[in-house]
Amino acid sequence: MSDTVRALLLQHADRDSVALRYDDRTWTWRAYLAEAAARAHVLRNMADPVRPFHVGVLLPNAPEMGLAIAAGAIGGHVTVGLNVTRRGAALAADVRRADCQVVLTDKEHLPLLDGLDLGGATVVDTDAPDWAARVAAAPTSTDGFPPVETMDTFMLIFTSGTSGDPKAVRVAHFMVVMAGSVLAEKYELGTDDVVYCSMPLFHSNAVMSGFAVSAASGAALALATFSASSFLDDIRRHGATYLNYVGKPLAYVLATPARPDDADNPLRFAFGNEASDRDIVEFAERFGCSVWDGFGSTETAIIITRTEDTPPGSIGVPFEGVAVYDRATGTECPRAVRDASGRVVNLDEAVGELVNTQGAGFFAGYYNDERATAERLDGGMYWSGDLGYRDADGFVFLAGRTDDWLRVDGENLAAAPLEQLLLRNEAISQAAVYAVADDRVGDQVMSALVLRQGAVLTPEDFGEFLHAQPDLSPKAWPRYVRIAEALPSTATNKVLKRELRVEGVATEDPVWARGERDRTYR
Repeated sequence: MSDTVRALLLQHADRDSVALRYDDRTWTWRAYLAEAAARAHVLRNMADPVRPFHVGVLLPNAPEMGLAIAAGAIGGHVTVGLNVTRRGAALAADVRRADCQVVLTDKEHLPLLDGLDLGGATVVDTDAPDWAARVAAAPTSTDGFPPVETMDTFMLIFTSGTSGDPKAVRVAHFMVVMAGSVLAEKYELGTDDVVYCSMPLFHSNAVMSGFAVSAASGAALALATFSASSFLDDIRRHGATYLNYVGKPLAYVLATPARPDDADNPLRFAFGNEASDRDIVEFAERFGCSVWDGFGSTETAIIITRTEDTPPGSIGVPFEGVAVYDRATGTECPRAVRDASGRVVNLDEAVGELVNTQGAGFFAGYYNDERATAERLDGGMYWSGDLGYRDADGFVFLAGRTDDWLRVDGENLAAAPLEQLLLRNEAISQAAVYAVADDRVGDQVMSALVLRQGAVLTPEDFGEFLHAQPDLSPKAWPRYVRIAEALPSTATNKVLKRELRVEGVATEDPVWARGERDRTYR
Protein backbone atom coordinates (compact mmCIF):
# COMPACT_ATOMS: atom_id res chain seq x y z
CA MET A 1 0.00 0.00 0.00
CA SER A 2 1.30 3.49 -0.89
CA ASP A 3 2.15 5.49 2.23
CA THR A 4 1.34 9.02 1.02
CA VAL A 5 -1.42 10.53 -1.07
CA ARG A 6 1.25 11.65 -3.53
CA ALA A 7 2.35 8.05 -4.06
CA LEU A 8 -1.27 6.92 -4.25
CA LEU A 9 -1.96 9.32 -7.11
CA LEU A 10 1.29 8.91 -9.00
CA GLN A 11 0.75 5.17 -9.45
CA HIS A 12 -1.83 6.23 -12.09
CA ALA A 13 0.33 8.87 -13.81
CA ASP A 14 0.70 6.90 -17.07
CA ARG A 15 -2.93 5.77 -17.29
CA ASP A 16 -5.24 7.00 -20.00
CA SER A 17 -8.40 5.82 -18.29
CA VAL A 18 -10.71 8.54 -16.95
CA ALA A 19 -9.69 10.11 -13.64
CA LEU A 20 -12.06 13.08 -13.32
CA ARG A 21 -15.57 13.75 -14.58
CA TYR A 22 -17.57 16.95 -14.31
CA ASP A 23 -20.74 17.66 -16.26
CA ASP A 24 -19.85 16.45 -19.77
CA ARG A 25 -16.06 16.95 -19.41
CA THR A 26 -13.48 14.28 -18.59
CA TRP A 27 -9.76 14.15 -17.74
CA THR A 28 -7.55 11.08 -18.06
CA TRP A 29 -5.26 10.25 -15.18
CA ARG A 30 -2.32 11.40 -17.27
CA ALA A 31 -3.94 14.79 -17.95
CA TYR A 32 -5.40 15.19 -14.45
CA LEU A 33 -2.08 14.69 -12.67
CA ALA A 34 -0.19 16.84 -15.18
CA GLU A 35 -2.62 19.73 -14.64
CA ALA A 36 -2.45 19.25 -10.87
CA ALA A 37 1.36 19.30 -11.01
CA ALA A 38 1.31 22.55 -12.99
CA ARG A 39 -0.83 24.15 -10.27
CA ALA A 40 1.54 22.82 -7.61
CA HIS A 41 4.48 24.52 -9.38
CA VAL A 42 2.63 27.83 -9.61
CA LEU A 43 1.65 27.70 -5.95
CA ARG A 44 5.14 26.70 -4.82
CA ASN A 45 6.52 29.84 -6.48
CA MET A 46 4.11 31.90 -4.37
CA ALA A 47 5.22 30.40 -1.05
CA ASP A 48 6.93 32.29 1.76
CA PRO A 49 9.57 29.72 2.81
CA VAL A 50 9.66 30.88 6.45
CA ARG A 51 5.94 30.21 7.05
CA PRO A 52 3.90 26.99 6.90
CA PHE A 53 2.76 26.62 3.30
CA HIS A 54 -1.00 26.25 3.64
CA VAL A 55 -3.30 26.80 0.65
CA GLY A 56 -6.96 27.48 1.36
CA VAL A 57 -9.57 26.30 -1.15
CA LEU A 58 -12.89 28.15 -1.14
CA LEU A 59 -14.34 26.22 -4.05
CA PRO A 60 -17.37 24.07 -4.94
CA ASN A 61 -17.21 20.48 -6.17
CA ALA A 62 -15.86 21.47 -9.57
CA PRO A 63 -12.67 20.64 -11.53
CA GLU A 64 -10.53 23.31 -9.81
CA MET A 65 -11.35 21.78 -6.42
CA GLY A 66 -10.36 18.29 -7.54
CA LEU A 67 -7.18 19.67 -9.12
CA ALA A 68 -6.33 21.75 -6.03
CA ILE A 69 -6.45 18.74 -3.71
CA ALA A 70 -4.28 16.69 -6.06
CA ALA A 71 -1.90 19.67 -6.38
CA GLY A 72 -1.45 19.68 -2.61
CA ALA A 73 -0.58 15.98 -2.64
CA ILE A 74 1.93 16.35 -5.48
CA GLY A 75 3.42 19.65 -4.34
CA GLY A 76 3.70 18.69 -0.69
CA HIS A 77 1.81 21.68 0.70
CA VAL A 78 -1.14 21.52 3.09
CA THR A 79 -4.56 22.10 1.54
CA VAL A 80 -7.11 23.81 3.80
CA GLY A 81 -10.77 23.05 3.10
CA LEU A 82 -12.79 26.25 3.54
CA ASN A 83 -16.54 25.92 3.96
CA VAL A 84 -18.33 27.76 1.13
CA THR A 85 -21.32 28.42 3.40
CA ARG A 86 -19.27 30.38 5.97
CA ARG A 87 -19.55 34.16 5.82
CA GLY A 88 -17.89 37.34 7.05
CA ALA A 89 -15.81 37.32 10.22
CA ALA A 90 -16.30 33.57 10.70
CA LEU A 91 -14.82 32.79 7.28
CA ALA A 92 -11.94 35.20 7.84
CA ALA A 93 -11.21 33.59 11.21
CA ASP A 94 -10.97 30.17 9.54
CA VAL A 95 -8.46 31.51 6.99
CA ARG A 96 -6.32 33.12 9.70
CA ARG A 97 -6.55 30.19 12.11
CA ALA A 98 -5.33 27.81 9.40
CA ASP A 99 -2.40 30.11 8.46
CA CYS A 100 -3.36 30.21 4.79
CA GLN A 101 -0.72 31.88 2.62
CA VAL A 102 -2.90 31.58 -0.47
CA VAL A 103 -6.67 31.20 -0.91
CA LEU A 104 -7.94 29.72 -4.16
CA THR A 105 -11.50 30.66 -5.02
CA ASP A 106 -13.67 31.25 -8.08
CA LYS A 107 -15.68 34.11 -9.51
CA GLU A 108 -18.80 33.05 -7.62
CA HIS A 109 -17.19 32.96 -4.18
CA LEU A 110 -14.63 35.76 -4.60
CA PRO A 111 -17.02 38.45 -3.25
CA LEU A 112 -17.25 36.53 0.05
CA LEU A 113 -13.65 37.56 0.77
CA ASP A 114 -14.03 41.26 -0.01
CA GLY A 115 -13.01 43.47 2.87
CA LEU A 116 -12.06 40.62 5.21
CA ASP A 117 -8.93 40.43 7.34
CA LEU A 118 -7.32 37.28 5.92
CA GLY A 119 -4.03 37.67 7.75
CA GLY A 120 -2.15 38.63 4.60
CA ALA A 121 -3.27 35.66 2.50
CA THR A 122 -3.07 36.12 -1.26
CA VAL A 123 -6.43 35.57 -2.96
CA VAL A 124 -6.43 33.89 -6.39
CA ASP A 125 -9.46 33.87 -8.67
CA THR A 126 -9.16 30.57 -10.52
CA ASP A 127 -11.67 31.78 -13.14
CA ALA A 128 -9.43 34.71 -14.07
CA PRO A 129 -7.39 34.58 -17.34
CA ASP A 130 -4.20 35.27 -15.39
CA TRP A 131 -4.53 32.02 -13.42
CA ALA A 132 -5.15 29.98 -16.55
CA ALA A 133 -2.13 31.57 -18.23
CA ARG A 134 0.17 30.89 -15.28
CA VAL A 135 -0.94 27.28 -15.09
CA ALA A 136 -0.54 26.80 -18.85
CA ALA A 137 3.02 28.13 -18.70
CA ALA A 138 4.06 25.99 -15.71
CA PRO A 139 5.89 22.66 -15.96
CA THR A 140 3.83 19.52 -15.56
CA SER A 141 6.61 17.50 -13.95
CA THR A 142 5.83 15.83 -10.63
CA ASP A 143 9.50 15.99 -9.59
CA GLY A 144 11.34 18.57 -7.53
CA PHE A 145 8.86 19.09 -4.72
CA PRO A 146 9.67 18.73 -1.00
CA PRO A 147 9.47 15.16 0.36
CA VAL A 148 6.41 14.14 2.38
CA GLU A 149 6.08 11.45 5.03
CA THR A 150 3.13 9.24 5.85
CA MET A 151 2.22 11.08 9.07
CA ASP A 152 2.68 14.58 7.63
CA THR A 153 -0.45 16.70 7.44
CA PHE A 154 -2.15 16.36 4.06
CA MET A 155 -5.14 18.62 4.74
CA LEU A 156 -6.66 20.79 7.42
CA ILE A 157 -10.36 19.98 7.49
CA PHE A 158 -12.73 21.91 9.70
CA THR A 159 -15.28 20.10 11.84
CA SER A 160 -18.90 20.67 10.83
CA GLY A 161 -19.60 23.08 13.68
CA THR A 162 -22.97 21.68 14.76
CA SER A 163 -22.14 22.23 18.45
CA GLY A 164 -19.73 25.18 18.39
CA ASP A 165 -17.15 26.92 16.24
CA PRO A 166 -15.50 24.65 13.66
CA LYS A 167 -12.00 23.45 14.51
CA ALA A 168 -9.26 22.63 12.00
CA VAL A 169 -8.40 18.92 12.21
CA ARG A 170 -4.95 17.79 11.08
CA VAL A 171 -5.57 15.00 8.56
CA ALA A 172 -2.42 12.98 7.87
CA HIS A 173 -1.54 11.37 4.54
CA PHE A 174 -1.81 8.03 6.36
CA MET A 175 -5.49 8.52 7.18
CA VAL A 176 -6.45 9.33 3.59
CA VAL A 177 -4.39 6.47 2.17
CA MET A 178 -5.78 3.99 4.68
CA ALA A 179 -9.41 5.04 4.21
CA GLY A 180 -9.21 4.97 0.42
CA SER A 181 -7.36 1.67 0.24
CA VAL A 182 -9.68 -0.11 2.68
CA LEU A 183 -12.84 1.04 0.88
CA ALA A 184 -11.46 0.35 -2.61
CA GLU A 185 -10.56 -3.19 -1.54
CA LYS A 186 -13.83 -3.73 0.34
CA TYR A 187 -15.91 -2.88 -2.73
CA GLU A 188 -13.43 -4.30 -5.27
CA LEU A 189 -13.29 -1.06 -7.22
CA GLY A 190 -11.01 -0.56 -10.22
CA THR A 191 -10.38 1.64 -13.24
CA ASP A 192 -13.74 0.75 -14.80
CA ASP A 193 -15.64 2.14 -11.82
CA VAL A 194 -16.91 5.66 -11.18
CA VAL A 195 -16.96 7.27 -7.71
CA TYR A 196 -19.83 9.77 -7.50
CA CYS A 197 -18.92 12.55 -5.06
CA SER A 198 -21.60 15.15 -4.45
CA MET A 199 -20.63 15.77 -0.82
CA PRO A 200 -18.44 18.90 -0.42
CA LEU A 201 -14.71 18.25 -0.79
CA PHE A 202 -13.87 20.64 2.04
CA HIS A 203 -15.21 17.96 4.41
CA SER A 204 -13.63 14.71 5.57
CA ASN A 205 -16.36 12.41 4.24
CA ALA A 206 -15.81 13.49 0.64
CA VAL A 207 -12.03 13.41 0.96
CA MET A 208 -11.70 10.04 2.68
CA SER A 209 -14.72 8.23 1.21
CA GLY A 210 -14.73 9.83 -2.23
CA PHE A 211 -11.46 11.37 -3.42
CA ALA A 212 -9.31 8.79 -1.57
CA VAL A 213 -11.30 5.86 -2.97
CA SER A 214 -10.75 7.12 -6.51
CA ALA A 215 -7.03 7.65 -5.86
CA ALA A 216 -6.60 4.19 -4.36
CA SER A 217 -8.56 2.28 -7.01
CA GLY A 218 -7.94 4.27 -10.19
CA ALA A 219 -11.70 4.76 -10.57
CA ALA A 220 -12.95 8.01 -12.07
CA LEU A 221 -14.05 10.70 -9.62
CA ALA A 222 -17.32 12.29 -10.76
CA LEU A 223 -17.78 15.65 -9.04
CA ALA A 224 -21.20 17.19 -8.54
CA THR A 225 -23.20 19.38 -6.19
CA PHE A 226 -25.82 17.34 -4.36
CA SER A 227 -29.37 17.63 -5.66
CA ALA A 228 -32.08 15.16 -4.70
CA SER A 229 -34.06 15.87 -7.87
CA SER A 230 -31.15 15.29 -10.27
CA PHE A 231 -29.47 12.52 -8.28
CA LEU A 232 -30.57 9.57 -10.40
CA ASP A 233 -29.97 11.37 -13.70
CA ASP A 234 -26.42 12.14 -12.53
CA ILE A 235 -25.77 8.53 -11.51
CA ARG A 236 -26.84 7.32 -14.94
CA ARG A 237 -25.03 10.05 -16.89
CA HIS A 238 -21.71 9.39 -15.17
CA GLY A 239 -22.14 5.62 -14.98
CA ALA A 240 -21.52 5.85 -11.22
CA THR A 241 -20.98 2.53 -9.43
CA TYR A 242 -20.14 3.89 -5.94
CA LEU A 243 -21.11 6.96 -3.95
CA ASN A 244 -20.30 8.47 -0.58
CA TYR A 245 -22.72 10.39 1.65
CA VAL A 246 -22.91 12.05 5.05
CA GLY A 247 -25.93 13.29 6.97
CA LYS A 248 -29.38 13.28 5.33
CA PRO A 249 -28.87 12.86 1.54
CA LEU A 250 -30.51 9.44 1.43
CA ALA A 251 -33.58 10.89 3.14
CA TYR A 252 -33.67 13.79 0.68
CA VAL A 253 -33.52 11.44 -2.31
CA LEU A 254 -36.14 9.11 -0.85
CA ALA A 255 -38.45 12.08 -0.34
CA THR A 256 -38.69 12.49 -4.12
CA PRO A 257 -41.42 10.57 -5.97
CA ALA A 258 -40.45 6.97 -6.76
CA ARG A 259 -40.35 5.89 -10.41
CA PRO A 260 -40.81 2.34 -11.74
CA ASP A 261 -37.31 2.28 -13.25
CA ASP A 262 -35.39 3.68 -10.24
CA ALA A 263 -33.42 0.43 -9.89
CA ASP A 264 -32.32 0.61 -13.54
CA ASN A 265 -28.98 2.30 -12.84
CA PRO A 266 -25.29 1.32 -12.56
CA LEU A 267 -24.93 2.08 -8.82
CA ARG A 268 -23.67 -0.88 -6.77
CA PHE A 269 -22.50 0.62 -3.48
CA ALA A 270 -23.32 3.58 -1.22
CA PHE A 271 -21.04 4.20 1.74
CA GLY A 272 -21.47 6.86 4.41
CA ASN A 273 -22.72 7.71 7.85
CA GLU A 274 -25.68 9.10 9.79
CA ALA A 275 -28.46 7.57 7.68
CA SER A 276 -31.44 6.14 9.55
CA ASP A 277 -32.15 2.40 9.58
CA ARG A 278 -35.27 2.95 7.52
CA ASP A 279 -33.50 5.07 4.89
CA ILE A 280 -30.68 2.51 4.54
CA VAL A 281 -33.16 -0.27 3.75
CA GLU A 282 -35.41 1.81 1.50
CA PHE A 283 -32.53 3.33 -0.50
CA ALA A 284 -31.00 -0.10 -1.14
CA GLU A 285 -34.33 -1.55 -2.27
CA ARG A 286 -35.39 1.40 -4.41
CA PHE A 287 -32.09 1.84 -6.27
CA GLY A 288 -30.91 -1.77 -6.32
CA CYS A 289 -27.63 -1.25 -4.49
CA SER A 290 -25.86 -2.11 -1.24
CA VAL A 291 -25.77 0.58 1.47
CA TRP A 292 -23.17 0.45 4.22
CA ASP A 293 -23.45 3.02 6.99
CA GLY A 294 -20.64 3.48 9.51
CA PHE A 295 -19.80 6.01 12.19
CA GLY A 296 -16.75 8.22 12.45
CA SER A 297 -15.94 11.87 13.10
CA THR A 298 -13.56 14.15 11.23
CA GLU A 299 -11.06 13.49 14.01
CA THR A 300 -11.23 9.70 13.29
CA ALA A 301 -10.54 8.79 16.91
CA ILE A 302 -13.91 7.02 17.31
CA ILE A 303 -14.71 4.38 14.71
CA ILE A 304 -17.79 2.15 14.86
CA THR A 305 -18.85 -0.21 12.09
CA ARG A 306 -21.99 -2.18 11.36
CA THR A 307 -21.92 -5.95 11.25
CA GLU A 308 -24.44 -8.30 9.69
CA ASP A 309 -26.08 -8.89 13.08
CA THR A 310 -26.28 -5.22 14.12
CA PRO A 311 -29.74 -4.73 15.68
CA PRO A 312 -32.16 -2.00 14.53
CA GLY A 313 -31.27 1.41 15.91
CA SER A 314 -27.63 0.56 16.55
CA ILE A 315 -24.69 2.01 14.66
CA GLY A 316 -22.66 -1.16 15.16
CA VAL A 317 -19.63 -2.51 16.98
CA PRO A 318 -16.87 -0.17 18.21
CA PHE A 319 -13.19 -0.58 17.42
CA GLU A 320 -10.98 -1.78 20.27
CA GLY A 321 -10.65 0.85 22.99
CA VAL A 322 -13.90 2.66 22.17
CA ALA A 323 -16.26 2.74 25.15
CA VAL A 324 -19.02 4.78 26.81
CA TYR A 325 -17.92 6.81 29.84
CA ASP A 326 -19.47 9.10 32.41
CA ARG A 327 -17.43 12.29 32.08
CA ALA A 328 -18.24 13.45 35.61
CA THR A 329 -16.89 10.29 37.26
CA GLY A 330 -14.39 9.18 34.61
CA THR A 331 -15.78 5.64 34.75
CA GLU A 332 -17.39 3.38 32.18
CA CYS A 333 -21.18 3.41 32.06
CA PRO A 334 -23.14 0.21 32.72
CA ARG A 335 -24.79 -1.55 29.79
CA ALA A 336 -28.37 -0.63 28.87
CA VAL A 337 -31.21 -2.73 30.30
CA ARG A 338 -34.47 -3.00 28.37
CA ASP A 339 -37.94 -3.90 29.60
CA ALA A 340 -40.35 -6.21 27.78
CA SER A 341 -41.39 -3.39 25.41
CA GLY A 342 -37.78 -2.70 24.41
CA ARG A 343 -37.50 0.61 26.27
CA VAL A 344 -34.20 1.30 28.04
CA VAL A 345 -35.04 1.56 31.74
CA ASN A 346 -31.64 2.74 33.00
CA LEU A 347 -30.98 5.53 30.51
CA ASP A 348 -29.67 7.89 33.21
CA GLU A 349 -26.75 5.63 34.04
CA ALA A 350 -26.30 3.88 30.68
CA VAL A 351 -25.87 6.99 28.51
CA GLY A 352 -22.43 8.54 28.47
CA GLU A 353 -19.88 10.02 26.12
CA LEU A 354 -18.19 7.92 23.45
CA VAL A 355 -14.47 7.81 24.22
CA ASN A 356 -11.30 6.20 22.98
CA THR A 357 -9.74 4.84 26.15
CA GLN A 358 -6.45 4.17 24.37
CA GLY A 359 -5.81 7.82 23.61
CA ALA A 360 -6.12 9.92 20.48
CA GLY A 361 -6.39 7.05 18.00
CA PHE A 362 -5.65 8.62 14.61
CA PHE A 363 -6.44 12.13 15.89
CA ALA A 364 -3.39 14.38 15.44
CA GLY A 365 -4.93 17.40 17.17
CA TYR A 366 -6.55 20.65 16.11
CA TYR A 367 -4.36 23.15 14.32
CA ASN A 368 -3.68 26.34 16.30
CA ASP A 369 -6.10 25.31 19.05
CA GLU A 370 -4.28 23.71 21.95
CA ARG A 371 -7.16 24.33 24.34
CA ALA A 372 -9.69 22.44 22.20
CA THR A 373 -7.17 19.63 21.67
CA ALA A 374 -6.60 19.37 25.43
CA GLU A 375 -10.36 19.20 26.06
CA ARG A 376 -10.67 16.34 23.59
CA LEU A 377 -7.77 14.47 25.22
CA ASP A 378 -8.74 14.98 28.84
CA GLY A 379 -7.16 12.40 31.15
CA GLY A 380 -5.29 10.64 28.33
CA MET A 381 -8.54 9.58 26.61
CA TYR A 382 -10.28 11.04 23.57
CA TRP A 383 -13.71 12.46 24.45
CA SER A 384 -15.87 12.72 21.33
CA GLY A 385 -18.76 14.89 22.47
CA ASP A 386 -21.14 12.19 21.14
CA LEU A 387 -23.55 10.55 23.56
CA GLY A 388 -24.40 6.88 23.35
CA TYR A 389 -24.99 3.67 25.22
CA ARG A 390 -24.16 -0.01 24.71
CA ASP A 391 -26.46 -2.98 25.05
CA ALA A 392 -25.63 -6.28 26.71
CA ASP A 393 -24.06 -7.55 23.46
CA GLY A 394 -21.82 -4.52 23.10
CA PHE A 395 -23.64 -2.80 20.24
CA VAL A 396 -23.57 1.00 20.33
CA PHE A 397 -26.67 3.20 20.12
CA LEU A 398 -26.32 6.94 19.60
CA ALA A 399 -28.07 9.34 21.96
CA GLY A 400 -27.03 12.58 20.22
CA ARG A 401 -24.40 15.19 21.04
CA THR A 402 -23.61 16.25 24.59
CA ASP A 403 -26.15 19.08 24.21
CA ASP A 404 -28.82 16.58 23.09
CA TRP A 405 -29.47 15.54 26.69
CA LEU A 406 -32.91 16.72 27.86
CA ARG A 407 -34.13 16.93 31.46
CA VAL A 408 -37.91 16.54 31.60
CA ASP A 409 -39.78 16.34 34.92
CA GLY A 410 -36.64 15.09 36.63
CA GLU A 411 -35.91 12.40 34.02
CA ASN A 412 -33.04 12.45 31.53
CA LEU A 413 -34.00 11.86 27.89
CA ALA A 414 -31.75 11.42 24.85
CA ALA A 415 -32.66 12.96 21.50
CA ALA A 416 -31.34 10.38 19.02
CA PRO A 417 -33.43 7.36 20.14
CA LEU A 418 -36.58 9.50 20.01
CA GLU A 419 -35.68 10.70 16.50
CA GLN A 420 -35.30 7.08 15.38
CA LEU A 421 -38.68 6.26 16.90
CA LEU A 422 -40.40 9.14 15.08
CA LEU A 423 -39.03 7.89 11.75
CA ARG A 424 -41.13 4.76 12.16
CA ASN A 425 -43.98 6.92 10.87
CA GLU A 426 -44.03 6.54 7.10
CA ALA A 427 -45.20 10.13 6.59
CA ILE A 428 -42.07 11.57 8.21
CA SER A 429 -38.93 12.10 6.16
CA GLN A 430 -36.74 13.82 8.79
CA ALA A 431 -37.03 14.38 12.51
CA ALA A 432 -35.04 16.55 14.91
CA VAL A 433 -35.63 16.44 18.66
CA TYR A 434 -34.35 19.20 20.95
CA ALA A 435 -35.02 20.94 24.23
CA VAL A 436 -36.96 24.15 24.79
CA ALA A 437 -37.10 25.73 28.21
CA ASP A 438 -39.85 24.71 30.62
CA ASP A 439 -41.69 27.64 32.22
CA ARG A 440 -40.74 26.37 35.67
CA VAL A 441 -37.61 24.20 35.56
CA GLY A 442 -35.82 21.87 33.16
CA ASP A 443 -36.83 21.23 29.57
CA GLN A 444 -39.78 20.48 27.37
CA VAL A 445 -39.40 18.21 24.35
CA MET A 446 -39.84 19.79 20.93
CA SER A 447 -39.58 18.04 17.60
CA ALA A 448 -39.26 19.47 14.09
CA LEU A 449 -40.60 17.21 11.36
CA VAL A 450 -40.19 17.29 7.60
CA LEU A 451 -42.82 15.22 5.80
CA ARG A 452 -42.25 13.11 2.73
CA GLN A 453 -43.32 14.73 -0.52
CA GLY A 454 -47.09 14.38 -0.84
CA ALA A 455 -47.51 12.90 2.64
CA VAL A 456 -50.21 14.10 5.03
CA LEU A 457 -49.94 14.02 8.82
CA THR A 458 -52.57 15.51 11.11
CA PRO A 459 -52.25 16.25 14.84
CA GLU A 460 -54.70 13.40 15.49
CA ASP A 461 -52.67 10.98 13.33
CA PHE A 462 -49.48 11.93 15.15
CA GLY A 463 -51.01 11.42 18.58
CA GLU A 464 -52.36 8.01 17.58
CA PHE A 465 -48.97 7.02 16.21
CA LEU A 466 -47.23 7.92 19.49
CA HIS A 467 -49.87 6.03 21.50
CA ALA A 468 -49.03 2.91 19.47
CA GLN A 469 -45.29 2.95 20.33
CA PRO A 470 -44.81 0.58 23.30
CA ASP A 471 -41.23 1.70 23.99
CA LEU A 472 -42.01 5.44 24.16
CA SER A 473 -41.62 6.91 27.62
CA PRO A 474 -44.61 9.08 28.65
CA LYS A 475 -42.18 11.91 29.38
CA ALA A 476 -40.68 11.68 25.88
CA TRP A 477 -43.88 12.75 24.13
CA PRO A 478 -43.02 16.04 22.38
CA ARG A 479 -44.78 19.00 23.97
CA TYR A 480 -44.41 20.94 20.72
CA VAL A 481 -44.23 19.68 17.13
CA ARG A 482 -43.00 21.93 14.32
CA ILE A 483 -43.94 20.97 10.76
CA ALA A 484 -41.15 22.37 8.58
CA GLU A 485 -40.46 22.47 4.86
CA ALA A 486 -36.75 21.91 5.63
CA LEU A 487 -34.43 21.82 8.64
CA PRO A 488 -31.50 24.24 9.01
CA SER A 489 -28.34 22.30 8.27
CA THR A 490 -24.62 22.57 7.65
CA ALA A 491 -23.07 22.17 4.23
CA THR A 492 -22.55 18.52 5.16
CA ASN A 493 -26.26 17.91 5.77
CA LYS A 494 -26.10 17.88 9.56
CA VAL A 495 -29.03 19.51 11.34
CA LEU A 496 -28.25 22.75 13.18
CA LYS A 497 -30.26 22.18 16.32
CA ARG A 498 -28.93 25.31 17.98
CA GLU A 499 -30.91 27.35 15.43
CA LEU A 500 -34.04 25.30 16.15
CA ARG A 501 -33.56 25.80 19.89
CA VAL A 502 -33.19 29.56 19.52
CA GLU A 503 -36.38 29.81 17.45
CA GLY A 504 -38.37 27.51 19.72
CA VAL A 505 -42.07 27.98 19.00
CA ALA A 506 -41.46 31.47 17.58
CA THR A 507 -41.53 30.29 13.99
CA GLU A 508 -43.71 30.89 10.96
CA ASP A 509 -43.97 27.11 10.48
CA PRO A 510 -47.09 25.38 11.84
CA VAL A 511 -46.58 24.24 15.43
CA TRP A 512 -48.75 21.67 17.21
CA ALA A 513 -48.87 21.71 20.98
CA ARG A 514 -50.37 19.52 23.66
CA GLY A 515 -51.28 20.27 27.24
CA GLU A 516 -48.82 19.55 30.01
CA ARG A 517 -50.68 16.43 31.10
CA ASP A 518 -52.77 15.42 28.09
CA ARG A 519 -51.84 13.63 24.87
CA THR A 520 -53.94 15.58 22.38
CA TYR A 521 -52.20 17.84 19.85
CA ARG A 522 -53.81 21.03 18.66
